[in-house]
Amino acid sequence: MAQEYAIELKGITKTFGSVVANNNIDLNVRPGEILALLGENGSGKTTLMNMLSGIYKPDRGQIFVDGKEVTIDSPEDSKRLGIGMVHQHFKLVDVFSAADNIWMGREKSGMLLKKERYAEIEEMAKKFGFDIDPKKKVYNMAVSEKQTLEIIKVLYYGAKVIILDEPTAVLTVQEINKLFQILRRMKEEGHSIIIITHKLNEVMEISDRVAILRKGEYITTVNTSQTNEQALTEWMVGHKVDLNIQRAPMYKTRPLLEVRDVTIRSDEGAVAIDNVSFYIRGGEILGVAGIAGCGQKELCEAIAGLRPIEKGEMIHKGENIVGLPPRAILEKGISMSFIPEDRLGMGLAPSMSITDNMILKKYANSRGPFVDRKTGRKDAEQVIRDLGVVTPSTETPVRRLSGGNVQKVLLGREIKAGPNVIITAYPVRGLDINSSYAIYNILNDQKQDGVGILFVGEDLDVMIDLCDKILVLCHGKVMGVVHAHKTTKEELGLMMTGALDLTHKYEDKPAGFARDSRFCTENRKEEA
Repeated sequence: MAQEYAIELKGITKTFGSVVANNNIDLNVRPGEILALLGENGSGKTTLMNMLSGIYKPDRGQIFVDGKEVTIDSPEDSKRLGIGMVHQHFKLVDVFSAADNIWMGREKSGMLLKKERYAEIEEMAKKFGFDIDPKKKVYNMAVSEKQTLEIIKVLYYGAKVIILDEPTAVLTVQEINKLFQILRRMKEEGHSIIIITHKLNEVMEISDRVAILRKGEYITTVNTSQTNEQALTEWMVGHKVDLNIQRAPMYKTRPLLEVRDVTIRSDEGAVAIDNVSFYIRGGEILGVAGIAGCGQKELCEAIAGLRPIEKGEMIHKGENIVGLPPRAILEKGISMSFIPEDRLGMGLAPSMSITDNMILKKYANSRGPFVDRKTGRKDAEQVIRDLGVVTPSTETPVRRLSGGNVQKVLLGREIKAGPNVIITAYPVRGLDINSSYAIYNILNDQKQDGVGILFVGEDLDVMIDLCDKILVLCHGKVMGVVHAHKTTKEELGLMMTGALDLTHKYEDKPAGFARDSRFCTENRKEEA
């Protein structure tokens, strides 16, 4: 008789000081099954899976693998038991090749690397339908290639249970479809797959069952075919949530900032943004869609003054502000907030407290040698209260917070600065459904207050519902700007891949259609 469960957890409890991350959790996954693990940020999903992968050890409870009770004291124990975890933040050595990242964990590999390791890795990749060059260096890989490498790595060491933490967070629609095809093939091969995710549409598409945690407690496990997104959301948050984004009405105002014929280079020297023009109005959300690596990051950083512009202009009230330091731009009337995709690397100081991260935005205005920590703490308390940040106190270092709570702190700080232009890249990446909709509401509130918002996103459904217009990039070039309520995901997808060019479509030339630097000024006069 076949074993009913590949993995079974009974009464698992894990605490960190006074914080109970997991409380008496029961969970199981069957052989040849895809189980989705849902819960809000801070509900204990990753902590629970980290105990299966050997990073943490439970305070109480039992773990069974193939019906036998086991003790997992280290990642090596987990690997030996056939459990592999692909973390949200990849564990790869950038200067090594794909094959060497896999091979270096091989026991007793010896002093010399074997030449056949490339063929061995390539053969295994093809078995599951992966497309990867085993000789390619990690630093030259796209995000989807790195994720592929992490999955191959755990399979190479014999994992029969694969845990994926937010596997689609940085993937395009096309890459997600490809990943799901691979997961289905792994399932057919008898692998058990646990996916930690916040994307309910993907849960409904790929999973067989769904387990829900809330505030460290186990709520229920349901068959995917017998539930829906609304029911899953209510189990996650404990009350009804409106899953509709209410697009705030747009009022035409003068553009706050015009980007004219801008060209920007990447860190490697390649052209990341090629002769792009658009403008940001007050009271409008302009979305930017594109496959990962199409220049979104460089565009945001250049507008925020953190990356040089090789050619072109940024115009505010008729004056070019390219090359001016942030303080000089502020003095000219543009109060800009930048919410980068790299929250801890660029947005916040990870070792500093929430209070001190609030002060960072204002310390230059301090009088005398001392910073105003009292006001900083008050600001931190308000952000924690308004955005529902889960933290022991305002003095907790942000690196100890979950990814979603880190994002709330960053967004709260930037909005509290009172900007008239917000540049935001993937603001809800890694956030649970409740937090995501709270962020959408905040952006809509800012829009209604007359703030101009540049929104770089990855969920096309959200972009269509939230944005007023969507600028589409392909290899750094504008493929067109479409009115969000007049487009479809399919049309956007074709534009993102370069298969469809709509730069000529609209007679009224919406933001982003400038073919030369005269357009922005002419269009501004007509529509202001």
